[in-house]
Amino acid sequence: MRVLLIGANGYIGRFVADRLLADPAVQLTALGRGDDADVRFDLATGSPGALTRFLDAVHPGVVVNCAGATRGGARELTRHNTVAVATVCEALRRSGCGARLVQIGCGSEYGPSQPGSSTAEDAVPRPGGPYGVSKLAATELVLGSGLDAVVLRVFSPAGPGTPAGSPLGRLAEAMRRAMQSGDGELKLAGLGVQRDFVDVRDVARAVHAASLSAAQGVINIGSGRAVRLRDAAAVLARVAGYGGALHELDAPPGPLRSAIGHPRTDPDHASPVAFPYPDGCGSWQQADVRTARDRLGWRPRINLEESLADIWMEAACRI
Repeated sequence: MRVLLIGANGYIGRFVADRLLADPAVQLTALGRGDDADVRFDLATGSPGALTRFLDAVHPGVVVNCAGATRGGARELTRHNTVAVATVCEALRRSGCGARLVQIGCGSEYGPSQPGSSTAEDAVPRPGGPYGVSKLAATELVLGSGLDAVVLRVFSPAGPGTPAGSPLGRLAEAMRRAMQSGDGELKLAGLGVQRDFVDVRDVARAVHAASLSAAQGVINIGSGRAVRLRDAAAVLARVAGYGGALHELDAPPGPLRSAIGHPRTDPDHASPVAFPYPDGCGSWQQADVRTARDRLGWRPRINLEESLADIWMEAACRI
């Protein structure tokens, strides 16, 4: 099976590449903006015609799109998350390769949900921010393209390689600084938020399964369990061997910002303002993952403690 992977150097893309390369039946070609890609191509600025010519030359059976942006203004997010996907869809429609498309979506497309509920694929998406809007627009483009396509809505990925700017990455960094300074007390904010964490290696397994399946439409990829960030912080403290006290700060009124915490010894940040999930999803998100089980034969295997241990291993190397 010839697979074209777009965004192989990204957080999810790196693990998808490893998973696909481990399958001896897969012949992988990586397309992206970096020098390490087999073929350099910028989806946000490249033309569908140019991509079509490449597809006709390579003739992949599956195209996996892991590319996209998680930060930036509305214009940048739209360019990298929506326009880029429009280019992929149009190129596939023009090409004679007949490739299947596996698009990586995200749980932010759903927006806020009722605490205690599990969000299934038939929920009406109501994204609460520009990132979720840009990803939802991409999903709609894929679903309306007429292609053989599936969108995997990935909830909150975790594990090795977690970006330092992500909520769990910031949490690990705050703890690393506290341990480095010998601070026995760590102030954190926004820990009441609950999210559905899924290990990035399990996400890669889901992508592999989707590439081999005939499933179409939207499929949620998550653990099926919401975890309070406060509990994740306690687990991280345990695996890190941090014996200090964790204190949660109430976020004061005003605009929400994305910092998660600062050691107590930093006088300039005595009251860290933090809403660690500026994803527009409110205080609760939990995936209903029955469709992934039934249509892909996929279940998450790696628990959150293992994911957090890997995040801490990387953070600890900076001590």
